[in-house]
Amino acid sequence: MITSFYFIAGSSVYQISKQESAWQLEENKAEHVFLCLTADPVQAGRLYGGTFDDGLFISDDHGKTWQPAGAGITHQRILSVTVSPTEVINGYRVVWVGTEPSGLFRSEDGGKTWTDFPSLLELPSEPTWSFPPRPETHHVRTIQPDLHDPERIYVGIELGGVMKSIDQGKTWEDRKVGSQFDSHELTMTKQAKGRIYEAAGGGYAESLDGGVTWQTINDGLDPYGYLVDIAVDPGNPDIIIASAGKTARTSYQPSKAHTVLMRKEDDNPWEVISDGLPEPDGSAVLQLFAHESEPGVFYAINNTGFYTSDDAGHSWKQVELNWPGEIKKRQVRGFVGV
Repeated sequence: MITSFYFIAGSSVYQISKQESAWQLEENKAEHVFLCLTADPVQAGRLYGGTFDDGLFISDDHGKTWQPAGAGITHQRILSVTVSPTEVINGYRVVWVGTEPSGLFRSEDGGKTWTDFPSLLELPSEPTWSFPPRPETHHVRTIQPDLHDPERIYVGIELGGVMKSIDQGKTWEDRKVGSQFDSHELTMTKQAKGRIYEAAGGGYAESLDGGVTWQTINDGLDPYGYLVDIAVDPGNPDIIIASAGKTARTSYQPSKAHTVLMRKEDDNPWEVISDGLPEPDGSAVLQLFAHESEPGVFYAINNTGFYTSDDAGHSWKQVELNWPGEIKKRQVRGFVGV
C-alpha cells in the first residue's frame, strides 16, 4: 500500500505522507529546479532528481538535502530518471537516466557511477528526431524497463518515437509503424505481459507483443488528442486513464491551461471523466499514478490539488490538504508514490 508521494513544483520538492487516516503535505526547498523525479521503492527516503542544466542529484532524506550523482553522465540536462522495478545488483536497484540531447545512462551502484549506451543514437531514424520548442535537439522523455523481462527496455524520444532494446540497452530497434513519435510517457502492468501503453502528442498507442507491432487508438479523444501522462488499473489491464489537452500550449502552464482526464475501458472509445476533478480552465495537465498493490485505485495531482479514485477512475475526490498558493501557479512534475 502506498504511504508517501513525492512531486516537484518550481524550486520545491513536496512529500505527501499518510499519518494515521489523514494525508499531510511537507515542502522542502531545493537549490535547483528539478524537471524529473523518482523514488527508490525499497530504500526509504532515496530520491533522484534531474535538473535542466546542472545534472542529476540524489537525496537520502526525502528531499531535504541533495548531493550530485557520480561521474559518467555526459550531459547535464536530465529529462527522465527511472528506478528499475525488476533489477537489483549488489543490493542496489538499477537506475536509468535520459538526457537532452538524447542519451541513456545506467547505474548499478546507487548513482555512484554510470554507463553510457551510445548505440541509441545509431538508429536510422535519429536524423529526423527534433524537439519543436528547441528544434536543434531532442531528448529521452520517458524510460520503461520491461516488467517481465529484465533484458528489455523501452525509451520514448521527444520527438522521435519509441525505441526498444532486448539486451539492456546495448543495441536498439527503431520505432515501429503504429506507435506515436511525439512520445511523452510509457507504462506497463504486471497483469499483461508484453503490453506497452504510450501517451503522446498524437494521442494513444499500444503494443500487445512487446513492441513488435503497434496500433494507435484515438477513438473518442477528439478534441483532447494531446496526451501527457498515462496510468493503468493494476486490477484490469483494459482500464486506462490519460491526462489530456488540446495542444501543448494549453496543457502545462496553469495560466493558459485547459485540460481533462480521459478514460478508456475494453474496446470502448475514450471518454472525458469529470466527476470530482477540477474544471478544465486553469487546470494544468494531471500527473497520474497507480500501484500494483492497489487494484482499482488511481492517484492524480496538478496545480489545483491532489485527487484519488477508488472505483477504477470513474469518480474522484480531492484530498484535504493545506495546498500552498505557490503550487496553484506552477506545473507539477515527477509525481511518484512509494
